[in-house]
Amino acid sequence: MTSQRTRERMVERLRENRGIRDEKVLGAMSRVPRHLFVEEALAHRAYEDDALPIGLGQTISQPYVVARMIAALREGGRELGRVLEVGSGCGYQAAVLAQLATEVYSIERIQALLDRARRNLLGLKLSNLRLVYGDGNAGLEKVAPFDSIILAAAAPEIPQVLLQQLAINGRMILPLKTPDAGRGTQQLVLIDRTARGFTETRLDAVRFVPLEAGKI
Repeated sequence: MTSQRTRERMVERLRENRGIRDEKVLGAMSRVPRHLFVEEALAHRAYEDDALPIGLGQTISQPYVVARMIAALREGGRELGRVLEVGSGCGYQAAVLAQLATEVYSIERIQALLDRARRNLLGLKLSNLRLVYGDGNAGLEKVAPFDSIILAAAAPEIPQVLLQQLAINGRMILPLKTPDAGRGTQQLVLIDRTARGFTETRLDAVRFVPLEAGKI
């Protein structure tokens, strides 16, 4: 259940059944062993298209949502460049991003979860990935601007601080609570920054844990 063949079947389902067409994203997901990022008791479910609990009230996003968000950032043939991920969680999405980006900075507010992510990632030896303990609402001003920003938690409104850390011609994607989203869900919002300002595109309905402030 944790073999490369099982991983390839997951990727094929994303391609054929879920409409993910970015072959670089699919290739990145085929290279990252998702079973290393879930509890051992759930390893047999690692390649199902489901979100799974990782403890501390958090989840690992379903493979489709990871692929969808990263593909949206890359749409139009753009490269991810320098990436900020808000919400490291277990480290899985950061590992996928690191396959595609020049640099990835991933920030997590829960120290115990960050420590777990570090352990999960250790064997992958991703030299372009940095994990940071901090409040994702504040971003990482000292290493901004970022070409791409991705939030792995749902915001009640678009964080203005993160918008200011987005480079000109940069792109940000986040789950946002909007009137268009159903009860208990949010909507993916893609934001492009140009020299003239920001434009928003509304995408799929999703379900994420809320974006919280502070460090614990």
